Amino acid sequence: MTDSGNQETQLLDRFLDAIWAERGLSGNTLEAYRRDLMKLVQWLAPRGKTPLTAGREDLLALLAQEVASGRSPRSLSRYLSGYRQFYRWLIRERLISEDPTALIESPKLGRGLPKALSEAQVEAILEAPDVERPLGLRDRAMLELMYATGLRVSELCGLQLTNLNLNQGVIRVIGKGRKERLVPLGEEALDWLEKYLAISRPELLKGSQSPCVFVTARKTGLTRQAFWYTVRRHAAKAGISGSISPHMLRHSFASHLLNHGADLRVVQLLLGHSDLSSTQIYTHIAREGLKRLHEAHHPRG
Repeated sequence: MTDSGNQETQLLDRFLDAIWAERGLSGNTLEAYRRDLMKLVQWLAPRGKTPLTAGREDLLALLAQEVASGRSPRSLSRYLSGYRQFYRWLIRERLISEDPTALIESPKLGRGLPKALSEAQVEAILEAPDVERPLGLRDRAMLELMYATGLRVSELCGLQLTNLNLNQGVIRVIGKGRKERLVPLGEEALDWLEKYLAISRPELLKGSQSPCVFVTARKTGLTRQAFWYTVRRHAAKAGISGSISPHMLRHSFASHLLNHGADLRVVQLLLGHSDLSSTQIYTHIAREGLKRLHEAHHPRG
């Protein structure tokens, strides 16, 4: 790698360290930023430019190339978001004087409704694990906990014993941006979690120690990918077809709460959304559910 390449890599590392410190972004998000910015660096290099010397026309040309290659508006929007963050940081660091992204408009995105399961489908998935086996009891506890709390997959898999307060029936969740929130468990989830902690977890650990709440037979914490596979497997066992994901349990948690009359701001707090607009999309799901019920049961539906 050339000296110029080393300098650019070091510059990206400084930027990523800065936004991690400011916003507490996850490792996955930081890696996505790095990939997108390296795409910019590699595209500029043959043209004799660097991120410090690139202008608006250079970024527009890169985005135009991505459009021509079939890149989706969502991907383009993600690229541009990362570039904006980067150039604003460069200006704060006084490494450039003008932001080349300032006059570039983001592509317009249609916002799709998140997919939620019906209450009967959720019930079928919850009852799918074989709770007579250690891994089955663990899976039941995880599924119950996710549906009862609406945790993100990373929050669920990242739970540690110190996050649990079983006496009060709450868990302390470390969410996006390292923000903390307290989430109530509910009696059913609490019951299954206590059974797992008393019976299944000691069997899986076999005398080993782990700070993680949910562990594997290899005595390690469960990963997001492993839990994704677990949800798919139990959904198939329950006879539910389609692309079922752990995030659908979070969506189901929110939409079912609203269907049963929960206040939108309460749901916002439970989900850990910083902006109410992120939660409002679930009101559309609730309306769609009511329309389907009306059509199915009203004599003039």
